[in-house]
Amino acid sequence: MATAVKKAAARKPAKRSMSADHKAKLAQGRKESRVVSKYLEAITAGKGKRGRKRTPESINIQIAHIDREIGGASPIRKLELTQRRFDLVAERERLTSRIDLTGLEKEFVKIAKSYSTRNGIGYSAFRELGVSAEVLKRAGITRARN
Repeated sequence: MATAVKKAAARKPAKRSMSADHKAKLAQGRKESRVVSKYLEAITAGKGKRGRKRTPESINIQIAHIDREIGGASPIRKLELTQRRFDLVAERERLTSRIDLTGLEKEFVKIAKSYSTRNGIGYSAFRELGVSAEVLKRAGITRARN
């Protein structure tokens, strides 16, 4: 019986650990992914949706309409109107707050080429998502890498 335990223990592979270099590369990849993600989210957030554009004023009118209607509404309708009001207030905040793209853009330019090379992402893919040609040029990403 003791030999069976020894054989089972002998079959277990030795516990492996990552090298410091490997850990550093993983950390770099995570950092670069966060920077690229934040920049892409910021530039796409400003695009809005198709159709008639909402303004803070039009949202205020809708909120006022909800405030008038909520007084005489049934409990379930009050619940729906309350949620709608929360959604409108959040949208108004999003419309009135401005994202400072300069800082995000600066960080993006620093790491975009490295990120692009490591992940095989070309010029056209960035352009498709709205990254300007000027920003890509500053980052060192050229059309030749499609």
